Amino acid sequence: MIKLYACGLVLLSHFHLFAQNPAVPKKSDNPVSHQKALEEKFDQQIKAANIDRYIKEMSARPHHVGSPFDKENAESIQKQFKSWGYEANIEIFHVLFPTPKVRELQLVAPTPYTAKLMEPALKEDATSSQTDEQLPTYNCYSADGDVTGELVFVNYGIPDDYEVLESLGVDVKGKIVIAKYGGSWRGIKPKVAQEKGAIGCIIYSDPEDDGYARGDVYPEGPFKNEQGVQRGSVLDMPLYPGDPLTPNVGATENARRLERSEAKNLLKIPVLPISYGDALPLLEAMGGQVVPEAWRGALPITYHIGPGPAKVRLNLAFNWDIKPLYNVIARFEGNKYPEEWVIRGNHHDAWVNGAADPVSGMAALMEEARAVGVLAKQGYPPARTLIYCAWDGEEPGLLGSTEWVEQHADELQQHAVAYINTDGNGRGFLYAQGSHTLEKLMNEVAKDVKDPQTGISVFDRLKAYKATQAPSTEEKEKTFNTEMIEIGALGSGSDYTPFIQHLGIPAVNLGFGGESSGGEYHSIYDSYDHYRRFKDPGFEYGVTLAQTAGRITLRLANAEVLPFDFMGFYTTVNGYLEDLMKGTDAMREKTEIENKMLDSEMFVQAADPTKTYFPPAPKEPVPYLNFNDLQNAMAALESAVDQLQEMEKVKPKALSQLNENIYKAEQILLLENGLPRRPWFRHAIYAPGFYTGYGVKTLPGVREAIEQRNWKEAREQ
Repeated sequence: MIKLYACGLVLLSHFHLFAQNPAVPKKSDNPVSHQKALEEKFDQQIKAANIDRYIKEMSARPHHVGSPFDKENAESIQKQFKSWGYEANIEIFHVLFPTPKVRELQLVAPTPYTAKLMEPALKEDATSSQTDEQLPTYNCYSADGDVTGELVFVNYGIPDDYEVLESLGVDVKGKIVIAKYGGSWRGIKPKVAQEKGAIGCIIYSDPEDDGYARGDVYPEGPFKNEQGVQRGSVLDMPLYPGDPLTPNVGATENARRLERSEAKNLLKIPVLPISYGDALPLLEAMGGQVVPEAWRGALPITYHIGPGPAKVRLNLAFNWDIKPLYNVIARFEGNKYPEEWVIRGNHHDAWVNGAADPVSGMAALMEEARAVGVLAKQGYPPARTLIYCAWDGEEPGLLGSTEWVEQHADELQQHAVAYINTDGNGRGFLYAQGSHTLEKLMNEVAKDVKDPQTGISVFDRLKAYKATQAPSTEEKEKTFNTEMIEIGALGSGSDYTPFIQHLGIPAVNLGFGGESSGGEYHSIYDSYDHYRRFKDPGFEYGVTLAQTAGRITLRLANAEVLPFDFMGFYTTVNGYLEDLMKGTDAMREKTEIENKMLDSEMFVQAADPTKTYFPPAPKEPVPYLNFNDLQNAMAALESAVDQLQEMEKVKPKALSQLNENIYKAEQILLLENGLPRRPWFRHAIYAPGFYTGYGVKTLPGVREAIEQRNWKEAREQ
């Protein structure tokens, strides 16, 4: 954690150097007023009709990695960027992308059933009948395998669920597990199952989480119907994203590749997603103990854990092909600081038609970029270079963005100011996560963008929503009166990951949602018809996203001194430290109480007398960990940032060098050897959790060592 101290110290030393000869701004200079006027012109260019057209055109056919329409979309995007005044190229990478050739799932006992494994076309959905071009329902990067075994229900299939199973005496070794979607990223479910000795994994969407328990199902309503299936990758991305065969290097045509058996992020067991229509006969045939109350879903059955008597055969085989990726990279050179790059990205590939994920976000990016091009032609070019990116291969494992970042790592660390990411978008409230140096900028932008439903700012609408969700009157009042809304920390799940967590480039991820829920995710029903009916009728929030992300991009592009807030960063990280210390104390107390209970009658009496219960072994006591070095680093950082804020009030002459040191500050937080057991992830403050996938772990080296009760590693980290 000396890196935290170094971060503040380096910034402070440069402010001392450049503040010695301040330039006094002229009274007529008003960059804020100039920027606001520019943004008004920008807003006038954003048209809902254009966003509608982009979504309809790009989702007209399936466009997964390696498909004909994937390439056609990339070429169309490139052509449009060129027409708007950008220098635009397609950068091609070659990656491992398996597709199914055998998919079989049968219930072989006690009664036979063969799963349909197919989503039916609907007359209300024009593109759902494009069966010749659709990828079938599958989990990408599942292993090949033909396995037969008793079925065990594992709830969401996360580590906590296996602790419950172990307490009930249920072992999944040699069994096939069935897990609900939800509770974690899908790839964690087979990962943990494999670690526990399971020979196969089935994942289904329970209607309680994603189906008729939520509302009317498609096509009457937006939610998942009984044959809808969520496709998706099960690559072990918490180890490393990108092409499994080329970690740390760009997957160019002639890149040196690992053998598949050497790729540590590829699973060893077969995995298959199914609908709740196909899941019902399997779950109905199960016996064993009734599941805990918290595990029950909404299917019209009594849920049992097993194992058996349900026995299933799962047979999967794949074409393990190398496929091309088509990244569109569009560049508009800055007229003042051309060597400083503001990078904006969204992916263009989808599992099927992908109107919501990702085309809705891609459409907003394109309309934003078009408007920036119009402003440049009117005499308002950006001061810094803008790079707009349409990534390919995000769905299988952030392939396009990761390979591009690995290929261009040195120049990106030299020139990239920040990366702004979007993905799918819908009606509702602003959400944002990112580097906390950008939190203040995110809030300022949110206060200047109008919500199309209410007419108030998207900041005020989000604040009001958060106030309604607060647990107490005191918290509601505090939330309603706040002038700063916290943004979340970045875990993984979209294309910001390689920028921030591999290279230390500040990043922010944003979009709108919360009033556009539905069951179309990664299915054939993620279509233009579904989107215009249920996700963003009128495409108003596509406009709002373009206005919001566009302001962030333009303010970073045009600011004389980059608007990074290091005090906000300090406050947030210090909060992470306090949370970690309190959590460690709570863990110690809990362990002491549980171990005492094991030695007394209390534990036996607390168990359900109708069930056979297997008490766990006593846990190793939690030692007292010395957080002094980390606390001292935080104190030093606070002092440095206090002095820095005072110096920022005087504008220095050497702006270029000053800005370079500001945007490179986060790179100081990279760990030379990366995180334990996953060196690709190098950021000391933010990382996806080893067992959460998309979910973030802050101060990950220390936190995960404590959670895994690895006290030696905790002290080292």
